[in-house]
Amino acid sequence: MRKCSPWTFLPIIFSLFTAAGLWVVYFIAVEDEKITPLNSEYRRSGPKSPPYISIAGNAPPASCVFSQVMNMAAFVGFIIGVLRYLQLKPRVRKPWLNIGSLVALSLACFGMTLVGNFQLSNDEELHNIGTSMTFGLGTLFCWVQSVITLKVNLRNEGRRAGIPRFLLSGAVTSCMLLYFALMAQRLHMHAARAQWALVMFFLGFLSTFAIEFRHYRFEIVCSDDQDPPLSLSETFSEVSEYQSDQL
Repeated sequence: MRKCSPWTFLPIIFSLFTAAGLWVVYFIAVEDEKITPLNSEYRRSGPKSPPYISIAGNAPPASCVFSQVMNMAAFVGFIIGVLRYLQLKPRVRKPWLNIGSLVALSLACFGMTLVGNFQLSNDEELHNIGTSMTFGLGTLFCWVQSVITLKVNLRNEGRRAGIPRFLLSGAVTSCMLLYFALMAQRLHMHAARAQWALVMFFLGFLSTFAIEFRHYRFEIVCSDDQDPPLSLSETFSEVSEYQSDQL
């Protein structure tokens, strides 16, 4: 049996650590009595705020952890997006789908840095722009990748990976629509729960890339000036062709 690629663990570790970091922010905020716990009822007249993720990471010390978590998540999320792009590049017949997917995730990751570095109390407008970019473009990325998964069918695992991704994309979209609808009705506790569910489903979606990553390896080749330069994408294409010949 062929050994599993170490890149398999990158999406899983990313999702687990990001989720754990956000829950640490939540528990710090609850301990400091900044927000109402998710399993409680919100009282508008009380001193505590609704348990939205942004509010949980709005004040120190939780805001310090929140910024670090969001910045690291944005960086690793972008790396996963680039690796996924390179993985699909030799296989996708419509390059604009693959490129558009990478652009969507890249902008969503940039939105994550805005959310993490510009707290709600410091710059609400910029913070909300980052939130819209993260949720909106992140959801678009999920749907595009779900479609690509079935079309490309890497290693005949299109259905195995595609069906869970379609289900997770539907869950992300439903939670996002529910979140905005509940926000408009000022049902803050239910909206906050929908927001937390949305983020967890999105992280779950990204972790599914471990299914395809386990078959591939990614290398960066460095050469001197006498040899022709070899890019990461070219190296990946050669590796893919090599692996295909071995099947």
